[in-house]
Amino acid sequence: MNINYDQLSEIKKELNEYPEAKLQIVTKNREEKVVRELIDEGYFIFGENKVQEAQQKFKNIKNANVDLHLIGPLQTNKVKIALNLFDCIQSIDRSKLVLEIAKCMDKQKIKTKNFYIQINIGEETQKSGVYPNNLKELYQLCIEKNLSVKGLMCIPPFDMPSENYFHEMRSLRDNLNKNLELSMGMSNDYKVSLKCGSNLIRIGSRIFS
Repeated sequence: MNINYDQLSEIKKELNEYPEAKLQIVTKNREEKVVRELIDEGYFIFGENKVQEAQQKFKNIKNANVDLHLIGPLQTNKVKIALNLFDCIQSIDRSKLVLEIAKCMDKQKIKTKNFYIQINIGEETQKSGVYPNNLKELYQLCIEKNLSVKGLMCIPPFDMPSENYFHEMRSLRDNLNKNLELSMGMSNDYKVSLKCGSNLIRIGSRIFS
């Protein structure tokens, strides 16, 4: 699997127009050597979908600049591992998960510094994420349990234009807490997400060939 540096260069150039936005490279299903190559090229923000895959891949990567995010669903029985592996968990989506994280935080020092609440912005039954109507309640629970909520994350329906969903995400954020960041936009719709105010784009397939 090769890294498409032409695409990476194009994305970096586009990001110059959005100084408040950053690139996160999704390295799920990529080998450790690919991650190391990206680090050598100056990329440090990575997204992984599975706890065990990330644990295996990053266990020998000792670089203080690496900012590793969990962007896939988190099972409560893997919370302890996740909190000692990831710098940020973007998939907070239910009260049970928040309570389990809080329990672990009370018992030990953790690596995870920040959390994002994942919103099921299209209200799709097959997807993870809190429904928009339940966002405020979950956010308040996070604050009550001392989780450092940095932002909101979403994955819009794949078969629908993303723009309206991104606008809705921004509205939800503004009504909740304008200081929160937005993690939205992937390989197929990141340009739209940047125009809608995304602070973190999650790019994978576009830069691998």
